[in-house]
Amino acid sequence: MNNITVISREELEELREAFDKIDIDNSGYVSDYELHDLFKEANIPLPGYKVREIVEKFLTVADSNKDGKINFEEFVSVIQELKSKEISKSFRKSINRKEGITAIGGVSAISSEGTQHSYSEEEKFAFVNWINKALHDDPDCQHLLPINPSDESLFNSLRDGILLCKLINLSQPDTIDERAINKKKLTPFTISENLNLALNSASAIGCTVVNIGSQDLQDGKPYLVLGLLWQIIKTGLFADIELSRNEALIALLNDGEDLEQLLKLSPEELLLRWVNYHLANGGWQKINNFSHDIKDSRAYYHLLKQIAPKGEKGDDKGIGIDFSGFDEKNDLKRAECMLQEADKLGCRQFVTPADVVAGNPKLNLAFVANLFNTHSALSKPNSSSYDPNLLEDSVLSSPRATQPFLSALSGETKEERTFRNWMNSLGVNPYVNHLYSDLTDGLVIFQLYEMIRVPFEWNLVNKPPYHALGGNMKKIENCNYAVHIGKTKANFSLVGIGGQDLNEGNPTLTLALVWQIMRRYTVNVLSDLGEGERVNDDIIIKWVNQTLVNAKKTTSITNFKDASISTSLPVLDLIDAIAPNAIHPEMVKRENLSYTDKLNNAKYAISIARKIGAQIYALPDDLVDVEPKMVMTVFACLMGKGLNKSM
Repeated sequence: MNNITVISREELEELREAFDKIDIDNSGYVSDYELHDLFKEANIPLPGYKVREIVEKFLTVADSNKDGKINFEEFVSVIQELKSKEISKSFRKSINRKEGITAIGGVSAISSEGTQHSYSEEEKFAFVNWINKALHDDPDCQHLLPINPSDESLFNSLRDGILLCKLINLSQPDTIDERAINKKKLTPFTISENLNLALNSASAIGCTVVNIGSQDLQDGKPYLVLGLLWQIIKTGLFADIELSRNEALIALLNDGEDLEQLLKLSPEELLLRWVNYHLANGGWQKINNFSHDIKDSRAYYHLLKQIAPKGEKGDDKGIGIDFSGFDEKNDLKRAECMLQEADKLGCRQFVTPADVVAGNPKLNLAFVANLFNTHSALSKPNSSSYDPNLLEDSVLSSPRATQPFLSALSGETKEERTFRNWMNSLGVNPYVNHLYSDLTDGLVIFQLYEMIRVPFEWNLVNKPPYHALGGNMKKIENCNYAVHIGKTKANFSLVGIGGQDLNEGNPTLTLALVWQIMRRYTVNVLSDLGEGERVNDDIIIKWVNQTLVNAKKTTSITNFKDASISTSLPVLDLIDAIAPNAIHPEMVKRENLSYTDKLNNAKYAISIARKIGAQIYALPDDLVDVEPKMVMTVFACLMGKGLNKSM
């Protein structure tokens, strides 16, 4: 592209704000079919047909990795081309200068053409305060804390990897075995190990780290650091905002709504429903978002009043919310008064008065999530407020909803969580909150097909929005096509599986397809390293045993169901063979192993595997219980690491 117009700092700020509004799951991507809405958010006044022409013309240029999705930089390249050809002269007038954005030079091709990466000073400030409070008492972080939010200390503090590992465990406890973290006498090599451990562990809990490497974190690239931090923090904030973990959420059912509809809501949607539930009880009008509708702080005042502990007569456990600032005329002063009341609940995190008044959607979402986790003020349903028999009646009266609903309400299995995290780490869009209900239109399946290089035609796939009338038929068409492609192009074993099964969220049959996709993804990595040689279970097992023999280890495996795997000793010995000195022998129990000993070995093995660079999604329990599917992925990932090292 010639004569590319430079995007100014002010314009970049506006484009980022527009992009974030469409990227509601904060995946870092929007799909091509969302570009129409994205152009509208960017205040580009073009009719729909013209936008479609532009998308068709420029997406082939902007979508540099040909994944059908577009990230912020790719979007900016489209805008550059639009401006260069003066397709939309009026759009320049819509750019208003905004405060709080720091621009830095980028390293991408787009950056070299004149754009800049940007990051929000408000986000940096919010994350620093959260970290300072959350890890205040951690002895391993005392050399880093407190972090100064007013300078670049945050980016420097993450360079040794210790803080990142701690934040991941704070978000998802026991993800990283503390024994695997290098904490003393750090060298460039041990620091790189810590960062690999953090990145691979972040991926295992569903964070997208595809474009982030350990060197990026050592370089302290702000836009990458803040993006990763937000994913980690959000994962922790949202962990309990789902029906299977918090039955009290049933109280949020609207009149005439069944439980299946509530189940399908994302954590963001549940939080909005939660706020409006309390606002209704307080006689205040509902809100529709965490940006414009909360700017005057008045909805927050009523929310705080409803969720504040009331206490009983005669005790001092109640917390009164002072409304004296409610009628303050100045928005900033009113927001400050409101946050002082939130502080009484121990919840003055993530937002400043300016963030509230500006309607920063990300930080206000985090503020509300923290309020929910600390004071949900929801009671578990009982016979007087909700008849448990209605659950069974509701499900049985809707046969399509039975299986996914019962599965989700009974709680996510470890296998389901592993698959879901794997998908999300690859950056699928939309973000998968519920494994079955979020796959019912087939779109995520097709994105995974693309990643494992299974050919299909995107123009044969129906894309949202799906209209209420006939919308589900469009989804079923997608699912039928997905199963057809799985059988004819991927050569998967899908006997007895139809598109209807995916659309209805049949757990067993959906998992059968998802597992084969994950397996193909893993095997493709090995085949690529082996210069195209077809890899199967026998080849992996043979490589594992030969590597163990060459390293003079006494362990071996006969198959992925081998009982010896429950000790994790074959895994630990294989890691030691691939990366000598990575395993500290004193950390491993080898004789008279109890269940706890086996679990400790497994935790250590998986963390060390991630530390040496293996991207493992399996859980320690998978090794202890010898789950053959997940065991296969562990050995395959280690084989990939071993082959990559020997090249």
